[in-house]
Amino acid sequence: MASVPQPSIDAARQALYRRMDKENLAPLWEVLHNLIPNEPSTPCKPALWKYREARPYLMEAGKLITAKEAIRRVLILENPGMRGESCITQSLYAGLQLILPGEIAPSHRHTQSALRFIVEGSGAYTAVDGERTTMRPGDFIITPSWTFHDHGNPGNEPVVWMDGLDIRIVATFGAQFHEVFPEEIQPVARSEGAASARFGSGLKPLEAGPPFGKTSPIFNYPYQRSREALAILARDEDPDACHGWKMQFTNPLTGGHAMPTIAAFIQLLPKRWRSGSYRCTDGTIYSVVEGEGSVSVSGQRFEFEPRDTFVVPSWMPMELEARSETVLFSFSDRPGQEAMGLWREGREEKRG
Repeated sequence: MASVPQPSIDAARQALYRRMDKENLAPLWEVLHNLIPNEPSTPCKPALWKYREARPYLMEAGKLITAKEAIRRVLILENPGMRGESCITQSLYAGLQLILPGEIAPSHRHTQSALRFIVEGSGAYTAVDGERTTMRPGDFIITPSWTFHDHGNPGNEPVVWMDGLDIRIVATFGAQFHEVFPEEIQPVARSEGAASARFGSGLKPLEAGPPFGKTSPIFNYPYQRSREALAILARDEDPDACHGWKMQFTNPLTGGHAMPTIAAFIQLLPKRWRSGSYRCTDGTIYSVVEGEGSVSVSGQRFEFEPRDTFVVPSWMPMELEARSETVLFSFSDRPGQEAMGLWREGREEKRG
């Protein structure tokens, strides 16, 4: 039998595709390599946001729109590879939120879980289901899914924090819900520090269930305590070749991640230290708390200083260099990846 010329086969294939397209059908073999690549592929790009460059825009916004008008006055940190999609990685959102003295960001709740990492200023508060907690630089604060929350600033200085939310994860499942509280401020029902007293001292009330479901019952992890833990760890152990001294924020009731969809970490890098090459499948967002240095991601180098934010996309090799003692806060979508058996990491020997 004579073979059919290739141009004739190509034309027949395209005709087949056009006919099946009308039935909402498509050939897998035309897109298979894109759907199942040899290694993780992402449109996200490595990037760094200099706080000293972003801050003037945030303060100008503070003059032009109130926290009440905006609901949440936030500048989104948009990944340069996914502009217009309101995300910093394929799964996570990040932004810088400002609340000025005397302002209130009104109470609402949503199915998305949120974290707040305080970047600048003290004296503002966030309230979660009837309990307020005061914000201080370096604090890691959680707003669990479907909990009413509002923010206020009775102090005398602007307060800025980084928001991190699982907006795109929730959207993937089509489970986005939002509800506005009837009043601007929710009633305060418990003393400040009640959550930490009930669950954060190696104790819990008898027969107390988890108040926020799979999320940690503690919603403020103060920086002073985290910093002390890192310092003690550094006195007793040598630094990891890739991470320095790194710790994970945990749920005291389970020992697992503090949030079911977002992992949060804090790490200490010694002065004049350079990491080995490291990569992992969870694209990670970093906020610089202390120190100066640089990060190289797939050969692209970024210089950082306190309050800067940078992102390392999935599976891109990174190397950290600390010119002075440095503390980094970070968060990623690792809990979901671990739950599905997807998470992977790769390490190389420290270069010096």
